[in-house]
Amino acid sequence: MSQERNTEEQIIAAAKKIFSAKGLAGARMQDIADEAGINKAMLHYYYRSKEKLFEMVFNEALDRLLQRLSNAINTNLPLTEKIREIVRSYIEGLMENPHVPLFVLNELQQQPELLIKQFRSKPSFPNIQQFLMEIAVAGEKGLIKKVSPIQLMLNILSMCVFPFVAKPLVKGVTGIDEVQFKLLVEERKQFVADFILTAIQP
Repeated sequence: MSQERNTEEQIIAAAKKIFSAKGLAGARMQDIADEAGINKAMLHYYYRSKEKLFEMVFNEALDRLLQRLSNAINTNLPLTEKIREIVRSYIEGLMENPHVPLFVLNELQQQPELLIKQFRSKPSFPNIQQFLMEIAVAGEKGLIKKVSPIQLMLNILSMCVFPFVAKPLVKGVTGIDEVQFKLLVEERKQFVADFILTAIQP
């Protein structure tokens, strides 16, 4: 591996760590340079701004997260098992990339059309329509309670993502520390799936 490639990988790894810990607003280029073990001038040589670096890290993380969701939706599992797989995959993806939800929300406020275009143009974008159709068909067949497919999908996604978006609030209100927060999120993989499946039992 070339020295240049090695330095770039060090920067990306450092950026992920700093952005995950401090978010876009709290992170400084100096923090990233220190974490990568390089000087700030070299960091600016590779990435001109914090925003450009964050965008690159974000896009890579978003691709992985969307691919996880896409893989879960495309499985041939029965709908109830598929819902468990979607919840598990989505929460695990968010645990790996906790900075993604807040960045998405921020971008939705700043430039929604561009973000939606970015989402839909990605090869990894999940086949949402297929999942909505499966929910509708299962409801018609009496396999689950008849529900609005979009409402059910929103419930699944929002129940998974909320703890990550509201992490400081969740920790502050409940008094839990970082280790307890991670355990809470781990537990949600089963809790959310059980909650959803109980709600749609025929």
